[in-house]
Amino acid sequence: MMKRVLSIVTLAAALMLTGCMSYKNVPYIQNSADVDLSKAKGLYDAKIMPKDQFTITVNDPLDADAVRMFNLVVQSSRESSTSVNANYLTTQSALIVYTVDNEGYINFPILGRIKAGGMTKFQLEDYIADQIYPKYVKERPLVVVNYTNFKISVVGEVNASGQYTISNGKVNIFEALAMARDMTIWGRRDNVKVIRESALGEKAIMELNLNDANIINSPYYQLQQNDIVYVTPNKTKAKNSGVGSETSLWFTSTSILVSLASLLYNILK
Repeated sequence: MMKRVLSIVTLAAALMLTGCMSYKNVPYIQNSADVDLSKAKGLYDAKIMPKDQFTITVNDPLDADAVRMFNLVVQSSRESSTSVNANYLTTQSALIVYTVDNEGYINFPILGRIKAGGMTKFQLEDYIADQIYPKYVKERPLVVVNYTNFKISVVGEVNASGQYTISNGKVNIFEALAMARDMTIWGRRDNVKVIRESALGEKAIMELNLNDANIINSPYYQLQQNDIVYVTPNKTKAKNSGVGSETSLWFTSTSILVSLASLLYNILK
């Protein structure tokens, strides 16, 4: 008889714990079969914005001396002393880091002020190559732009909140959550906020529902540099955020279970 009572109490406890969070609010992109993905075609490239920082290298494999004047380095840098690599920089960190000003410009050697803001890194590479060839070199150079400060932040109900550097300048909302080791069980999948600042300094807060597969068509699906992703806690976490309230909830639940066990024992004995 007592075993039967304990089984009933265990079932009641399980129902109490699982009832706090509905399963329908857990899976991501639930209605994927009903989503029109035609709007999501095309590869995404981030636009360069004020305060972005990057290095720029100009390479000419046939005549390294011809492009040396475009590759500014810090004074403490050293160049390779070997005969094979004498014309190449030893480390990427030796390169000057360019910072985009509030108007979107950078100051580049020889070419002067360049309006980089609004371009992608690939467009900037092509633009610089077009300005150099054929005026300064006989062959079209290879220009490489690498971000040094493309970062996003993920905070709130995630397992590893923090700031993350994106090496390739491209990251979507799910990749950001993966970097933060996904949401905790207390995170709301239907209310994830993205805080964004535009190139003009305008701030925006967008609420995203990651349960809905239409998130893929959102302009906030692909994150931009300096975006902040905030995962909102659910009601259960909000109610039990304090130690006192958590303790109170525990004792209340225990009291209910003990009372239920006593009642069932008296009925079934």
